[in-house]
Amino acid sequence: LLVADGILARGHAGVLLAERRGSYPLIDLRILNTNVQQGVLEAGSRRSVKRQLSFQRYCHASRLLRGQVPRGPGSLHLLDHHYLGQATHMLSKVGTWNFDIFLFERLTNGYSLVTLMCHLLNVYGLIQHFHLDMVKLLRFLGMVQDDYHSHNPYHNALHAADVTQAMYCYLKESKLAELLSPTDVFLGLLAAAAHDVDHPGVNQPFLIKTGHHLASLYQNTSVLESHHWRSTVGMLRESGLLSHLPLCMRQDIEQQLGSLILATDISRQNEFLSTFREHLNHQSLDLHQAPHRHFILQIALKCADVCNPCREWNLSRQWSERVCEEFYRQGDIEKKFALEVSPLCNQQEDSVPSIQIGFISHIVEPLFEEWCRFTEPSPLSHTMMDLLQQNKTCWMGHAHLKEEEVDGGGENRGPVANP
Repeated sequence: LLVADGILARGHAGVLLAERRGSYPLIDLRILNTNVQQGVLEAGSRRSVKRQLSFQRYCHASRLLRGQVPRGPGSLHLLDHHYLGQATHMLSKVGTWNFDIFLFERLTNGYSLVTLMCHLLNVYGLIQHFHLDMVKLLRFLGMVQDDYHSHNPYHNALHAADVTQAMYCYLKESKLAELLSPTDVFLGLLAAAAHDVDHPGVNQPFLIKTGHHLASLYQNTSVLESHHWRSTVGMLRESGLLSHLPLCMRQDIEQQLGSLILATDISRQNEFLSTFREHLNHQSLDLHQAPHRHFILQIALKCADVCNPCREWNLSRQWSERVCEEFYRQGDIEKKFALEVSPLCNQQEDSVPSIQIGFISHIVEPLFEEWCRFTEPSPLSHTMMDLLQQNKTCWMGHAHLKEEEVDGGGENRGPVANP
């Protein structure tokens, strides 16, 4: 797979990706000369222990969220009462747009996605409505959490938690809240939580040009999104979360889940945007109709997936730096193996400010302008559009400063003021 001189064998790009459901296992150059079978067994043992410990943590966290703190000598205390109190206080404000997911991640000891999903499903009464088994639910959420790659700077479980929190804010919009069915809400939250599961940290063009097996499997079309969906379906079935529901209902949930996750394919942006505009221009959206509600859920998920530039600057900037770091890592891999460097992945040519200005101008602004029209506009939409313009102005200031530094021979003139 990797020859001695370090050249990447075409068709085996998966060796660069971490082992996850559906992905090739990671081959560490440091252990190429060790016994392969022994390495596989050791890795499997580590995953088994991690899964068991994680399950204990989830069960413990669920008791804590219900106010049932275990006192026995064998209880597993993960967080002290001070941190638990802060996390609970934050959950009471989970519907506010300035929710700090980075702080919540620390207060939940790295389990913001699991904690957030349990809380939101409980808020909506979905656990009772669908008669979900708590053990199966926690097992499923644990599998989702584990299948996100924690070493990815951006596409990780924290991003999924952030998208889920944003989706919750959109589901609460007055234009939607009264018309969504329990199934609509369940699908929206589930799709948000799992929309990037098992993301390898590289984009679709990278998988295609390296002949990755996922690109072949999905015929170079919505490769990552198809994999996220099928992985989620696999975990739903493996956990048995929905096994008590009628077969036709399970199949419908799986298909609608796929439709939502596939909508996050950025290459389909113009397709969804033009349809959205047409509906708004002709006032043809009828949210009493299930297909129209599903379409709005698709748009809401797309908005939640790219809403980082609409957050307050201290949060937005962190996400911008994370996604660019992931781009640059892909570029470094492409350079290492003499592949053409993908757009936006060359750290020497593509600066964070320039990437963000382009992203805001071509992707975020057009989408949120239409979402603002749809909400007529709501206070949240006003807030998001104001923050979007402030952050764009700030990035333009950073870009201008960077140009001055280059023209001035690299002299550091200090940071640009935050908006």
